[in-house]
Amino acid sequence: MANVLDLRRRIRSVKNTRQITKAMKMVSAAKLRRAQERAMLARPYAQMLSNVLESLVRRTDLYNEQTGDIMHPLLVEREEKNVLVIVIAGDKGFAGGFNSNIGKAAQKFIDARVAVGQSVDLEPVGKKAIALYKKRVPAANYEKTEEHYDNELSTHFGTIRHRAAKVEVTAEHQDLLLKAEFEAVSKMSHSIIERYERAEIDAVYIVYNEFKSVISQRVVVEKLLPIRKLGSHEITVAEEMTEEQREAAAHAAQTSGVSINEPEESVIEAESKKFGTAEVDYLFDQDPERLFRHLMPRYVTTQIFHALLESVAAEHAARMTATDAATKNAGDLIDSLSLTMNRVRQAAITKEIIEIVSGAAAL
Repeated sequence: MANVLDLRRRIRSVKNTRQITKAMKMVSAAKLRRAQERAMLARPYAQMLSNVLESLVRRTDLYNEQTGDIMHPLLVEREEKNVLVIVIAGDKGFAGGFNSNIGKAAQKFIDARVAVGQSVDLEPVGKKAIALYKKRVPAANYEKTEEHYDNELSTHFGTIRHRAAKVEVTAEHQDLLLKAEFEAVSKMSHSIIERYERAEIDAVYIVYNEFKSVISQRVVVEKLLPIRKLGSHEITVAEEMTEEQREAAAHAAQTSGVSINEPEESVIEAESKKFGTAEVDYLFDQDPERLFRHLMPRYVTTQIFHALLESVAAEHAARMTATDAATKNAGDLIDSLSLTMNRVRQAAITKEIIEIVSGAAAL
């Protein structure tokens, strides 16, 4: 059994750890409030864009009257042979099962797709997602080609992909979660849209943690492309929080001063939902095909940006819950070590008294 000095050192070490985890919990709570507020501020724009597109769809034909082609390639549905999966995890650890749950959901979905003979492209977002597939999944191999025409007066540059495995990583987005800027997400989405329009991929899915409140979260696999119904989320797979996880998250939120209720709808968000819903005729200055061409990529970018903001908020909520549990466990360990130390000290005192009494009796 350890002596009193060793137990005191252990208690001091655990107390220092408890101070660190308590500070981390408060930092995560502050970041969660900002992330939640940012996600709420982005909702009216996303809702307004969806309403504009819905209004356009209701008042125009999705097919060109002259050619018979569909207005925008993102509305075209094909047989799913090659699918792209965007996996959004976190940048840091100490968030409980946040990163591992997303990795498990993504892997389960990928295995199901490979089992039916489909090829899967991966685009991990965040350092933890990149590290998950760094050694397990090979990177895609692209070869740049150069062809000369008209006696070398003109040159055509192209790219040929050599697929070596059923599952490959086509791009990594390491710094996307750092600031979560719309411009960076726009570059990512435009690259995905170009690949979809070239029929390089037939569908796009996004795996992330959907966040509504601290106690209302779930890991979802959402279908992003092709666009079937504007303004709605096509959830393919969803894993809800357990009752034990809800209780732990509620305790962490209450001790950190964070509300466990879903934020109320703002006035701007309520007004954005009403826009374009009236059954009246609108006059469009531009052709519907041109409007679709400009608004559809923006809509896809908004959907990815929305998932990114929710994932960031969910990560901070998971870290707040994990550090709260660590703080509580540290307190329980301190109590247990203090009890053990008191028993050891009492035993030492009792032993000394017995030795004194025995010595006195021997005299």
